[in-house]
Amino acid sequence: MKLKHLVIAALAPTLLASGIAYAQFKKPEDAIKYRQSVYTVMANSFGKIGAVVKGEAPFNKDEVAKNAAVVAMLSTLPWQAFGPSTEGGNALPGVWSDNAKFKAAGEKMQLAVANLNTAAQSGDQEAIKKAFGAAGATCKGCHDDFKKK
Repeated sequence: MKLKHLVIAALAPTLLASGIAYAQFKKPEDAIKYRQSVYTVMANSFGKIGAVVKGEAPFNKDEVAKNAAVVAMLSTLPWQAFGPSTEGGNALPGVWSDNAKFKAAGEKMQLAVANLNTAAQSGDQEAIKKAFGAAGATCKGCHDDFKKK
């Protein structure tokens, strides 16, 4: 089974639910739990790539590519859980009061992780390192502006 199919099969319930999830967040804590879950899985896969980039883990092209694909796919999911009346969790009020800036930061991150995914699929270690740094910078920027410390 190809990696793409494996990832889709593993995330199918989440992906199906995500299409209707926004309407189903009856309580803010449901949205908070959803977005935190997405970010937890993203951070896990991103961290595995980081270990390789830092030289803490051996380079395995297939593993890096798999983790980058997971991060790229998951980067599209949390945004619906930041709708009206979903305040709380680790998100700062700026997510809602400066939503245009938050959305722009999210789009920047999605582009950066898409670039990381492209680099990872190529197997070029230098391109992976560069793209990883750029993706990490977008994560840090959003955390600095929109996440509680």
